[in-house]
Amino acid sequence: MVGSEAFRYDGKRVLVVGGATGIGAAAAQIVAALGAELIVMDHARVAYPAKQVVEVDLRDRAGIDAALDQIAGPVHAVFSAAGVADGTPGLMKINFIAHRHILERLLADARLGRGGAICMISSVAGLGWEAKVPTLLELLSTSSYESADAWVKAHEGTDNYMFSKQAIGCYVARQSFPLLAKGIRINAICPGPTDTPLARANAAMWLGFAQDYRDATGTPHLTPEQMGDTMAFLNSDAASGISGVSLLVDTGHIMSSLAGSYEPGQAIARFLLGRS
Repeated sequence: MVGSEAFRYDGKRVLVVGGATGIGAAAAQIVAALGAELIVMDHARVAYPAKQVVEVDLRDRAGIDAALDQIAGPVHAVFSAAGVADGTPGLMKINFIAHRHILERLLADARLGRGGAICMISSVAGLGWEAKVPTLLELLSTSSYESADAWVKAHEGTDNYMFSKQAIGCYVARQSFPLLAKGIRINAICPGPTDTPLARANAAMWLGFAQDYRDATGTPHLTPEQMGDTMAFLNSDAASGISGVSLLVDTGHIMSSLAGSYEPGQAIARFLLGRS
């Protein structure tokens, strides 16, 4: 497939987990406009057209399995988009453990097979996961939804937003080889401050981050559509050579800070990347 056709989703069945609002909703509507047969899983109401909407609570393993039983194969692309902020009960289940369980179910029965693609949502907060690989690999070595949840409960400091996003970065890198051997790609995006309902609910920390950089460059907050476009690209055939990548989407804040062209951001960039 060459040219603009490689960006399209004609003939593809796409599952968006967490597609009711925010980045997930944007990605879902973008790929639907590109020809996808759209399936959306979420606990909240989905307010736009989709081929199928499946209600699910990602904190309930039995409920997840029942939701997955409603979805026919093949599934050609998965967008793992559900996420919550610190202070939400079951954060690690919602942000990581449930997504892993869904992917493993789809892989186990080959509903997601050769030619498939996965895109998850990490965060700028997930940068620097490489400094925590031994701990993250302990989590990833758990074999089930329940054992992962038990591991988190037994390890202080792991039931939080930053660790959940670092887990995604490590998972994407770790799975890139075994999945590609099956013909499946996996990537993630690391959004900078993005104007979503979740970010507005945590505006002081999330939308306030990097305001000095936006003021200096004259750039606004990123939008869900910008993130959705990037996810749609990564799960399309146009990105067939990309796998195992957590792509930073922050209009250059972290990299320009790290390289010194934006000096005020150097300290935070080094901290986030685990280099302080």
